[in-house]
Amino acid sequence: MTAKNIRVIVVGGGYAGVMAANRLLTRDDLYVTLVNPRPQFVERIRLHQLAADAGSTAGRAKRRGTSTAGRAKRRGTSSAVAEFGAVLNPGVQLVVDNVERIDAPARRLALSSGASLDYDYLVYAVGSTGAVPDGVPGAAEFAYPLAELEQAQRLRSRLADVAAIAPVVVIGGGLTGIEAAAEFAEAGRDVTLVSPVVGPSLSGPGRRSVTRRLRKLGVHLVSASVRSVGADHVVLDDARSLPSAVTVWTAGFGVPTLAADSGLATDPLGRLLTDETLTSVDDDRIVAAGDSAAPSGLPYRMSCQAGLPLGAQAAETVLARIAGTDAAVATVPMSGQCISLGRDAGTVQLQRKDDTPLNLYLGGRTGAFVKEQVCRFTITWLAAEARKPGSYRSLKGPDRSELIASTAVPVR
Repeated sequence: MTAKNIRVIVVGGGYAGVMAANRLLTRDDLYVTLVNPRPQFVERIRLHQLAADAGSTAGRAKRRGTSTAGRAKRRGTSSAVAEFGAVLNPGVQLVVDNVERIDAPARRLALSSGASLDYDYLVYAVGSTGAVPDGVPGAAEFAYPLAELEQAQRLRSRLADVAAIAPVVVIGGGLTGIEAAAEFAEAGRDVTLVSPVVGPSLSGPGRRSVTRRLRKLGVHLVSASVRSVGADHVVLDDARSLPSAVTVWTAGFGVPTLAADSGLATDPLGRLLTDETLTSVDDDRIVAAGDSAAPSGLPYRMSCQAGLPLGAQAAETVLARIAGTDAAVATVPMSGQCISLGRDAGTVQLQRKDDTPLNLYLGGRTGAFVKEQVCRFTITWLAAEARKPGSYRSLKGPDRSELIASTAVPVR
């Protein structure tokens, strides 16, 4: 048996982190540890479904004119979690804990439990978080973000406590806001979506597809920004006040402050600054992947679409360092945006590899089918990589050299 004498730690058990941990086991002399704050894998792309399944089946059925049992059967429920045993190679040691600090010179992690872990190489894949801005009065106190499991569970509990007819305001017109508003409306809720633009990353035709479906579901679309949030209302930038029993905040994401707190170079949002091989600009023993990585200060769009290939490529960079070979430049194709609009419809925005949208989309039930298959295949790809490390393959993305040369990004 080969001695496992090289210690690699992956911080973060999301899409990128799990992919990286599995991929590293293409070598049998690595001792791979995954540190994650939860004992289960979270399907973040299903959190809006988890939050929406808040016990409103009767109200939903009455509004849609179907039987309670029949409607519940059609929609189903979502736990948005999977056991790590289903997606993680058994050769990876799972440590359920939080990392408080990275001591890069000593190659050591300080954990919340008081323990410490030493490493030879580190994969930084802490992901992203729901960000409620300090600059909006009342938002931190009264709004419910929707980017992490605990946030979705808290929102689900709140929705279960209010009547189905109580007004729900979703703030933010990005993909998370769109999906949440559609889910809540399809579940029989009275929903208002507030955003200057709905679907800013979509093409004109894609945006129209989304807004048509939202209006069909009864979602009120309000083009505005938010001035403040109260316990039972939202004040807009034009001084209008909207009643809101539950205010859901989806306008923007943040990242954990671990890298910045540890003295590592980050971009303005706090993502670890790396070169194009995903290697930290401070330390060639630290490699980043996923939402918390900023290659050349030009991060990819936060998504599992980028997370999986970035996780695989971060592992390949570590493997190259160990082998003493040159690490390859990361390449990520961003071929589309898949949006669920309730369980019965969706919009799939087709794109160029550089993440710019085409005037092409798939809508309706076809869009819903494609979106659901993407969700399922994400787990399938992770599970396949767990069974056979090195099996995952991604298409080649665009050459970013000209973009990098023409852009200067400030570093913390």
